[in-house]
This record gives sequence, C-alpha cells and structure tokens, in this order.
Amino acid sequence: MALDRHAASFPVYKGLQQPVVFKTLKGRYIYWGLASVLAGFLAAVILSVTVNFLMGFLGLLAVSFSGLLYTNSRQKKGLHDKTKSNGVYIIPARFNGAVGARRSR
Repeated sequence: MALDRHAASFPVYKGLQQPVVFKTLKGRYIYWGLASVLAGFLAAVILSVTVNFLMGFLGLLAVSFSGLLYTNSRQKKGLHDKTKSNGVYIIPARFNGAVGARRSR
C-alpha cells in the first residue's frame, strides 16, 4: 500500500456558524419582524371593520413600521441579550488549605 494516498476532499460550506439573515434581520429578529407585520395586518382588519378602510390602512402602517423600528433597534444591541453592569465586582477566593494536601486526623 502506498502512503501517498490522500483522502478525498470535499468543499465545505463555511457559513454554517453564521446566523440566518433575511432582509437585514438576523436570527430570532426575523420572527420579531414577522410578528410585527402580522400584528399590523390584524390591527388593519380590526380598524377596517370597526371604523373605516382608511383608519385600517393607517393602523397597518403605524403598527407594522413601529414594530419593525423597535425590532431594528433591538437588533443593533446584538443577537444575545446580555446584562452589562457598570460595577466592579471582587469575588474573594476562599481556600481551606493547600491544594492537594490531606488533612491529618
């Protein structure tokens, strides 16, 4: 057997570790954007039935765009919400004796 044989190489898709992106919305914010548009449609239906068509259309625009603006502002903070505290925390280390030492009885 020859040692110079190489395993077959296959092209690897390098974007597997990236978040899903749709129209500048990333990851979970895609669902937030979808929810705001659906809430706008629901508001449009309710306002169209109760008031008139023009109010339904304005409700659609107002709810959808305000939801999308809120989603965009939240997305700028990052995909993962992390609490960032400004304080300095000092955690004392408490050791009971040397590491690896046994207590004598």
